[in-house]
Parts: sequence; structure tokens; C-alpha cells
Amino acid sequence: MTAVAPRQVEPAEDAHHAELAFLAAYDDGPRPPGWRLTPRAVVTYIVGSGDPLALPKGVTVDGVPSRMVISAKFVGERALVERAVVTLAGERGLLLVGEPGTAKSMLSELLAAAVCGSSQLVVQGTAGTTEDQLRYGWNYALLLAEGPSPRALVPSPVLTAMRTGGVVRVEEVTRCLPEVQDALVSILSDRRIAVPELSGTADATVHASPGFTVIATANLRDRGVSEMSAALKRRFNFEAVGPIGDLSAEIALVRRQASAALDRVKAPFAVDDVVLEALVTAFRDLRNGVSEEGWAVERPSTVMSTAEAVSVATSLGLASTYFPGDRDPLSLLPGHLLGVVRKDDPGDAARLLGYWDGAVRRRAESGSRTWRRMWELRDVLDA
Repeated sequence: MTAVAPRQVEPAEDAHHAELAFLAAYDDGPRPPGWRLTPRAVVTYIVGSGDPLALPKGVTVDGVPSRMVISAKFVGERALVERAVVTLAGERGLLLVGEPGTAKSMLSELLAAAVCGSSQLVVQGTAGTTEDQLRYGWNYALLLAEGPSPRALVPSPVLTAMRTGGVVRVEEVTRCLPEVQDALVSILSDRRIAVPELSGTADATVHASPGFTVIATANLRDRGVSEMSAALKRRFNFEAVGPIGDLSAEIALVRRQASAALDRVKAPFAVDDVVLEALVTAFRDLRNGVSEEGWAVERPSTVMSTAEAVSVATSLGLASTYFPGDRDPLSLLPGHLLGVVRKDDPGDAARLLGYWDGAVRRRAESGSRTWRRMWELRDVLDA
């Protein structure tokens, strides 16, 4: 048996295979054609069960316990997830929109893994994405040797999903050129792809099997890249994925994901909750344009997303592991925040300094020890 090479990141269906197997046996309710789980079980897989669930009496699954707590993997409104699942159950296209870093791709991966057992049928939208990547291509060596044949055809992820009744994910759809986006219109309308080169054979048309559907994502800031046509928009149900509303929930998510990232490199997560709270609070203040206390904050042009907060928390943890005792993590925070806000516009450094002279100073004056230390680090931003 060939050993599986280590992977930096496991696909959702592999990382949570025990939960998926448990839920498949736990809920025997009605399932849409081609689905591995019931819609209710898909929602539970994504938002978590809270309390332990127990398999029905007499039901067993090899390698899976009879009782299990399903972990929450997406922090957001349950109603949003339910609407997304209902859209997919109706075999309609689902478009997840929102600011960068709001876990749209993660949600699409979780949905695909739960619905069809694979999240790896993906087309990454870029300016260089071609229509072949949505339809099919050819193995040119076989094409020259044999001419057009099913053996020489190279299916796209979309074509594979149509044949298997699976879910295909199209990331950053608005970054694709309009003519590439237009290829999706006929796919979502007709549910078939014609292969003219195989005309006159049984393989000249590929029809979508029951269960086939498309999950696309788009960043709100990319609307001007390649605006979707009205025809394509009508073939999707839109769901907006927003930032996490609750401070404690966002802190918990940042801690969990940063800890997982450090665990992959065998490093402990040594960033305490005080530093994490300061980090996430600063991100939320700058993202919202107002502090937790209601003070006005000038927002930088950069999106201060939860994903960026996870990246900073991971960097703080790595610094604590590889440079122990050099500096406390809190002293590194201003420098990392400066690096984040300057990504889109170097002028945003002045806005971060304004945040320090406003909200950070006022918190320091109120007697908060953490924010007093943050205020003392102002010179890092003024260098």
C-alpha cells in the first residue's frame, strides 16, 4: 500500500471524514438526488451540533463512535447556511459574495464536501482563465495520434461534476473575462455541454447528472474587474457573507485557526487571550470605522478581515516559538498591524497612527493596562 504524503492542508472531506460518516448514518431523512447527507445534516456539519449526537439504536459505522459532537466550522448566521443549502437542493447556482477574508471559499468548500463528498472540483477565476477550463480540453498527443475521441478529451472540473452529479466551485468568478463567464450561462441553463468534435457519437453531448450544481464566489471589491452579465446573475441565488458580528466569537475563531496553523508546523500557540483580544479589537475598530466604545475611527482602504487577523496571530505565535524571550507578543502587534494596513495604500499608515492617537490613547487614559502598553508602542508606527 502506497503511503499518503503529508499535506499542509487537508480538504474538508478528509479533515472531517469521521463527522461526515457519522452524520450520514445519524440522519436518514430525505436527501436530494446525489446527496451524501440530508440538507439538515449538511447544516449541522457546517454550524455544529452544540450538544453530542447519538446514532440511532442498532446503527454502527466502522471507525466512528456512536456519540459525537459535530464541531462548528463556519462562524456566521445559521439562516444564511440554511438558505445556501436550500439553493443547492434545488440544483440552482449559488453565489457567495462579500468582502475579502469573510470565509466565502471555506463555506463553499464545506458545502461541497458535505453535499457530494468532494470539494476538489475547483476552477480558480483569473484574467487568464479560459473557456476550456469551464468546458473541456484535449490531450494533444492522443488527439494527433487518434483524432477526436473520448479518450483524448480532458474534462474540466465542471464537466466532471456534471458527469458525477457533483458540486463544482468557481472561485472569484468576477475575475474571469466576460466571454468565459458567458460559458457558465448555457451550462446553468441547459445543464449540458456539447462536444462538436465528437459529433455523430454518443459522447457528442454531456448531460448533467442529478445533483450537479455550481457554487461561485465573488469579492465585493472586485465588481469592476468583470461585471457579471444580467443573464448570468439570474442563474444564481446570491448570499452575502459578512464579517463576524460578535467579538468573542471572532477571538475564538482567530485562536482556533492560528492554533491549527501552528500545529501544522509542530509549534505551540503561546499567544495569550489578552493579546488576542487587543488584536481582534483593533481589526474590528479599523474595519467598522467605529470603536467598541462608539468613537469614530478612520478606516484604511485595506480590508481588515478575520483572515488577516488569523495571519497576524499566527505570526505572533511563530515569533514566540522561534524567538523565545526576545519580545512579548504584544510589543510585536503594532508592527504587524502596520504591515497589514499598508498593503493597498502606503498612506493608510497615517490612518493607523490616527487610530493610535484616538481610540488607543483614550483606552490607555481610562486605565487599561493592555492599551496603555499599546500606547507606549506608538513610536513603532511613527518610525
